[in-house]
Amino acid sequence: MSQEKLSALKKIIADYKSVIVAFSGGVDSTFLAKVAYDVLGDKAIAVTADSPSLARSELENAKKLVKQIGIKHLIISTNELNDENYKKNPTNRCYYCKRELYVKLVELSTQINDAINKKNNYHKENNFPNINCILNGLNYDDRSDHRPGNQAATEFQIKSPLLDAQLTKQEIRELSKQFSLPTFDKPAMPCLSSRIQFNTLITVEKLQQVEKAEEYLRSFGLYDIRVRHLGSTARIEADIDSLKIIQNNEDKIIEKITSFGFQSVEFAEYKRGSLLQIAV
Repeated sequence: MSQEKLSALKKIIADYKSVIVAFSGGVDSTFLAKVAYDVLGDKAIAVTADSPSLARSELENAKKLVKQIGIKHLIISTNELNDENYKKNPTNRCYYCKRELYVKLVELSTQINDAINKKNNYHKENNFPNINCILNGLNYDDRSDHRPGNQAATEFQIKSPLLDAQLTKQEIRELSKQFSLPTFDKPAMPCLSSRIQFNTLITVEKLQQVEKAEEYLRSFGLYDIRVRHLGSTARIEADIDSLKIIQNNEDKIIEKITSFGFQSVEFAEYKRGSLLQIAV
């Protein structure tokens, strides 16, 4: 069944003729970038949005992945933290983030297309194609998730070919493994802002606290973890096996995490969407 869906995906992408892929380096966007490049070659461009909410390790990972795939890669800056609606961190925060992303991607595609029409040096030097549409990595399972960003995708007419081909997350992981993509078993890595308690202000300082804490925890071989920013408290969430490793190193972990500016540290089993349950 997944091979039939893959064929359907290739047909969908081929009909687009030329695309920008919104590329985060996660499971879905990496798979999409790979298929888009296989189908369209140089008529596919991966674009990564860089901002304080993106961990530096994730940006470096994205750079490595595009080199493996072979797709042309651009990094643009987004300024969601300049939007007061985003900074207030409401439960629909992702809408404002995605709106900023899609505004910038539409601007980029317009810039590329205008350059081609004017036949100026920008196009000649970079060999960009005329962009017909922008793609995101929304998959078939995402229909039932809490995803306010989908509204922004609809407003900006962003295409979701994985969804249209009815590819589930598990199928994408299986196909990614067949393609030898290292993301086939990568845990979900949402942006750093997703760690900050809803309806409390998002700041660069808080984002950096979370990033430093999670980077430190990865030094213990822990990857599917979250450091929730609950004001003065850092809540470390992980699966049971990871919590055992944390427990064995609890004193040094607490000492290190508090050195990043937290006053206390607590531990809990990881539950997706846990901050929604305590939104104030």
